[in-house]
Amino acid sequence: MSTHRATVSWKKEGDFARKKYHRAHTWHFDGGIALRAAASPAVVPLPWTVEDAVDPEEALVAAASSCHMLTFLFLAANDGFVAETYLDEAEGHLRDGWLADITLRPRISWAGTPPDAAQLEALHRRAHEGCFIARSLKSEIRVEAPRQSAETPGSSRSGSSSPGSSNA
Repeated sequence: MSTHRATVSWKKEGDFARKKYHRAHTWHFDGGIALRAAASPAVVPLPWTVEDAVDPEEALVAAASSCHMLTFLFLAANDGFVAETYLDEAEGHLRDGWLADITLRPRISWAGTPPDAAQLEALHRRAHEGCFIARSLKSEIRVEAPRQSAETPGSSRSGSSSPGSSNA
């Protein structure tokens, strides 16, 4: 078992009783990292929030993406594959008051022989099953990724699972 902590701090700015107060706050993590956070402008209108801060919904999408990536990379290394880069432009959708789904769109480049489509799909499925964050959420998490592309001279191979969407 491990324990994970975050400290969230906020101080009143504005007229709290009239709900005209600022939602900007700070997240503090171990190692001294502080991150500016606020309500999403999609939820709380300006000027009562800020656009240049992380909102909780974005943070949840990033946590799901990061956890999937870290688990995926661990499994790929265990299976003898060498990932060079991993880029995920993940997206979550807030519907009816909850983050109903998260879509991961990983693009991975490989050194040496990359996994074939079946191996790649199995890696994503195993990463989803092993991801602590995904196992903690009721949101549907899907992986949508481009087909693996043929290697071009002087470049690494890239790609991920087959087109369309699949539950990771």
